[in-house]
Amino acid sequence: MSTNPSVFLKNYLKKGLLILTFVFFGVAQALAADPKEGETLFKANCSSCHAVGKKVTGPALKDVDKRHEEAWIIKWVHNSQAMVKAGDPVAVKLFNENNQSVMTAFPNLTEDNVKSILAYIKQEGDAIDKAAAAGPVGGAAAESKGTSTFTIFSLLGLVGVLLLVIWVLNRVIKTLEQIVANRKAEGLVEEEVEEEEKPSAFAVKLKKLALNKKVIALSLLTAIVVLSAWSVREMWFTGVTQNYQPVQPIKFSHKIHAGVNQINCQYCHSGAFKSKNASIPSANVCMNCHSQINEYKGEPIFDAEGEKIDGTAEIQKIYAALDYDPTTQKYGTNTRPIEWIRIHNLPDFAYFNHSQHVKVAEESIRAAKGLKAEDPVCYACHGEVAKMDEVYQYSPLTMKWCINCHRETDMKHLPKNHYYDNMVEVHDRIKRGEKVTVAQMGGLECSKCHY
Repeated sequence: MSTNPSVFLKNYLKKGLLILTFVFFGVAQALAADPKEGETLFKANCSSCHAVGKKVTGPALKDVDKRHEEAWIIKWVHNSQAMVKAGDPVAVKLFNENNQSVMTAFPNLTEDNVKSILAYIKQEGDAIDKAAAAGPVGGAAAESKGTSTFTIFSLLGLVGVLLLVIWVLNRVIKTLEQIVANRKAEGLVEEEVEEEEKPSAFAVKLKKLALNKKVIALSLLTAIVVLSAWSVREMWFTGVTQNYQPVQPIKFSHKIHAGVNQINCQYCHSGAFKSKNASIPSANVCMNCHSQINEYKGEPIFDAEGEKIDGTAEIQKIYAALDYDPTTQKYGTNTRPIEWIRIHNLPDFAYFNHSQHVKVAEESIRAAKGLKAEDPVCYACHGEVAKMDEVYQYSPLTMKWCINCHRETDMKHLPKNHYYDNMVEVHDRIKRGEKVTVAQMGGLECSKCHY
């Protein structure tokens, strides 16, 4: 070994730099695989077709780092079809096992991005393994919540003490009654005789007033008027179900669908713009999205009582109705209808046409109700549905309510709206700029709303 200080110093520096280089690359590798970044990338690019613990459209990704080499995975993510066409045996096998579903290429993801996604998948897979090793939580909870022997014996002891107290009190009462009876027999206790109290002056006046014929007649007349007013009010509001909010078989949130996800009303209620009925969508319409979305991961949802709703459990009810298995993505034969409860009910003799209001009179209704440009015209009668977790009847839907709307709504005639073109007289009045209401166009005619 050289004793030259400069040579020793150079060797020391070389070793130090070598160690620092290994440390640097180790830290860089650790930073490159960031599970937090991987979670963000996974949800943005992968979650529509993959889950960690179960098969969705693509296979479950748990332990994917054990099944394939990292370099192979990076290459697969960048362009899977190129590997299949090149005849890579593992790629071809994976492609065929998944019904030859073409995986989207992600050339925009860097190698570090893919490594971060793999780190997130490994982290989630380890969490699943730990949960499985810990066993079902329900058993432990049930065991911890079981009633102990000490508690049972304590309660039995308390019941025994209470019975003893009752027995002692009963004996004391009997003893006291016996003493009183003995003293009465000996003449030591005098019976108290209550003197009859004379009625007060107020009671005498009240009795006289109650027997007065004029007072009786006035009281009867008042009762008749009050009961008649109450009866008229009750009859007037018979069948009016404003704020009606039944419990539905599936706790469907309009706030999540129409509000957060901005799904247009017509996507589900396609009949509103072209027919009398707005229509309730079939479960197949739900499956356009929920064939891929089988878990709810959005903001918390609450029902009318303030109880938190399990969104994932509600999605499972759609699958149960269609006898659909999300694992195999196949439908069974044991299907059943979803029995939705109708909220907005009109009497059988009333006629209402959605298309006439939603399409023909849209601009008139928007102006009358002060709706914003981005608000659907549905808000005029149904309220701000996009803010409702559970829908309820917003408007009274009475004849008076409809008539007042027809009287107050100014008609807005647009060039493309041909519904009113044949009404020459009214059309000319509109051209002259005169005010025309729906009522003046026959909006109060009985046949407009009744069969």
